[in-house]
Amino acid sequence: MNPNKALWEKGDFTRIAESMRQSGEALVAGFGITKGLRVLDLGCGDGTTALPEAKLGADVLGVDIASNLVAAGNRRVSELGLTNIRFQEGDASNLHNLQDAAFDLVVSIFGAMFAPKPFDVAREMVRVTRPGGRIIMGNWIPNDPTLVAQILKISSAYSPPPPEGFISPMTWGIEDNVIARFGEAGVPKEKISFLRDAYTFNFPGPPSALLGAFRTYYGPTMNAFEAAERDGRAGDLLKELDALFYSQNRSSSPNVTSIPATFLRVTVNR
Repeated sequence: MNPNKALWEKGDFTRIAESMRQSGEALVAGFGITKGLRVLDLGCGDGTTALPEAKLGADVLGVDIASNLVAAGNRRVSELGLTNIRFQEGDASNLHNLQDAAFDLVVSIFGAMFAPKPFDVAREMVRVTRPGGRIIMGNWIPNDPTLVAQILKISSAYSPPPPEGFISPMTWGIEDNVIARFGEAGVPKEKISFLRDAYTFNFPGPPSALLGAFRTYYGPTMNAFEAAERDGRAGDLLKELDALFYSQNRSSSPNVTSIPATFLRVTVNR
């Protein structure tokens, strides 16, 4: 099996996505979506940004590599009775079944950054975006002091080394890399802009419960704990992550967690 597919079909990312809904809606509200806009939401999960895009009137196709997340997204669509959105399986590095210039807007918030072959990912996003359209990415930033970058950094210290040729998804959080990848796809530097933004995880429980959800349902964290358990270090990993989640929490209530995480927002104008 494709290892990237296996990673995101592991556990149940919808349980993490529930803590991301509010920020997803707020982010989409700033995209300038109008009725009938053709939107591709790439690495969409179960629709944290795709569903708000559809609610604003866009015609949305959500594409994700994980079959369980595609199924969960389509269930949400059915429950809401929306007719202008659908989800299907696909690989961000090879969108072979999507036509050139088919979309006005391509969105990928913490999605396509995790696909292998980043130059292929950039090329495919550019290919399916019409001239005059836009690409918007949200990418976590390497070594950033906030939540997600630190989860991945701490977890990597307990995990086996990646295979030869592996390119970290966090490299999408470096501006020069983004410029190089889209540049090879034919987009000049002056058509790419960057903004540091914040995305908040809101959870109806203490930070330890949110960490429990990551440990149980988030593929990268699950893999890190499995490796740490084999080495007899699971307790150390849990202690580090627990300290991280509590130190990052901004909620004043002991039974509510609110943790902002900084990300790089990329806008590409075709």
